[in-house]
Amino acid sequence: MSMLVVKNVKKVYTTRFGGNKVTALQNVNLTVERGEFVAIMGESGSGKTTLLNIIATLDKPTEGEIELDGQSMQSMKEKQLAKFRRDRLGFVFQEFNLLDNFSVRDNIYLPLVLAGCSPAEMETRIRPIADKLGITPLLEKFPYEISGGQKQRVAVARAIITEPEMVLADEPTGALDSRSTDELLEQFANINRDGQTILMVTHSIKAASTAGRVLFIKDGIVYHQIYRGDETNSEFYRKISDSLTALMGSGLRAVNE
Repeated sequence: MSMLVVKNVKKVYTTRFGGNKVTALQNVNLTVERGEFVAIMGESGSGKTTLLNIIATLDKPTEGEIELDGQSMQSMKEKQLAKFRRDRLGFVFQEFNLLDNFSVRDNIYLPLVLAGCSPAEMETRIRPIADKLGITPLLEKFPYEISGGQKQRVAVARAIITEPEMVLADEPTGALDSRSTDELLEQFANINRDGQTILMVTHSIKAASTAGRVLFIKDGIVYHQIYRGDETNSEFYRKISDSLTALMGSGLRAVNE
């Protein structure tokens, strides 16, 4: 059974003025297997962030269904959804979303505090993660004292410390310079090799080339997908670039067709 199943998802927004309807997603179907690293690409307004928000249970589809490990998100009440997000999903955002009045350590601890973990368990969990991400010397600092790349590694630590079933990343390299981007992508590849499932929305071909599979969205439709196979990052980069060129020229058929 696939870890994540998106079935016939459609999302229609009604504009505030005039009551016009805008279709953000149209009959989207996809699956993600346990341990996969999947990237979603598309132009601004293509629907990729809307899809990520629906998978994250931060938004609801107009039609269709989302299942994680066979459990339907549509059957849950709001309190259940909040607990589900906290316990089973990890989030990495473009703007880090760290609290400046909390130390790095306390920012990472936050989801565990909300889950009611003991201080001893929090300390046990943070040590190997901080070492792996190279942020142990930063734990007593505050977010305003560290670089953007370091902030994003802290955000990754916060995302994985709950041992989530899936990490959802929204443009995680968007606010980083090239060196910090390389470091973050290497960390993503490492945690994926350790078995962590990752679903990432990105504009960056470089970021997408670290994934094992890339989905392409245009006008709310999943048009195409490609797999890495045995290709190197550079080879997969070229393959992604060629697919984007074909997509922009409407040279690809929708997956659902």
